[in-house]
Amino acid sequence: MTADGTEAHTGLPGLPPLVRRALAAARGHGFAHSCRPEQGRLLQVLAGGARGVIGETGTGLGVGLAWLASGARPGVRLVSVERDAERAGAAAGVFAAHPAVTVLHGDWPDIEAHGPFDLLVLDGGGQGKAPGDRPAAVERLLAPGGTVVIDDFTPAATWPPRHRGGQDRARLHWLEHPALRATEIRLAPDLSTVVATLAGRPERPGPAAGVRVDGPGGGRLV
Repeated sequence: MTADGTEAHTGLPGLPPLVRRALAAARGHGFAHSCRPEQGRLLQVLAGGARGVIGETGTGLGVGLAWLASGARPGVRLVSVERDAERAGAAAGVFAAHPAVTVLHGDWPDIEAHGPFDLLVLDGGGQGKAPGDRPAAVERLLAPGGTVVIDDFTPAATWPPRHRGGQDRARLHWLEHPALRATEIRLAPDLSTVVATLAGRPERPGPAAGVRVDGPGGGRLV
C-alpha cells in the first residue's frame, strides 16, 4: 500500500473492470493507501503464473487483490486478509460475484491456514518492516517454486541498501534470504519491489560419465 495509490490510478485508460470496481470502493470509503498502478500491473502479470492459490496480506479495499484476480487463470483461488473489519467487509463486497476470491477479517498470520501459495503478496504484515512485525516464514507458506512479493521500497542507490540512516534490514532480509532467489525490481523512479522465488534443494551430483568409481567389486566406468 502506498499513500497516494488510489489517486495514482485516476485517468488511466484500460484499467480492468474489477480494478475499477475496487477503486470506486476505495474512493467511497476515503481509502487512499491502495497499491499504485505500477505495482498492480506487476501483480497482474505474476498472477498469471499461479496454478493453485494466491495469497495476500493487507487487502485494504481490494485494489491490489483486483489486479491479482484480473490476471489469475481459471481455477486459481485467491485469499486475502485484512485486519480492519469495515474495510474487510467492503472489500468482500467488491468480489461478491467472484467465488474464487475470499477476503478474511483477521491478522496477517491467518493467511497461513490457506497455503501453500504459488504467489504470496506481503502488503499488510509479514514484511518485517515495522517494529514487532515478524517476517513471514516463506519456507512453510510457499509451494515449491512459489513466489513472494514485498513491495513499497524506495529504489536502492547503494549497497547495502539504507533506510533512515541505517542499513535497510527488512530489504536485506529478503534479498539475502537463504531459501529464496530474490531481486529488486524498479517500477518507477521512486518505487521498487522485491520479488523472490523459493529455491529448491540442490541435487547432489552423481558421478560424471566416464569417471572411474571404485567399489567392493573393483573399479567400473559409469
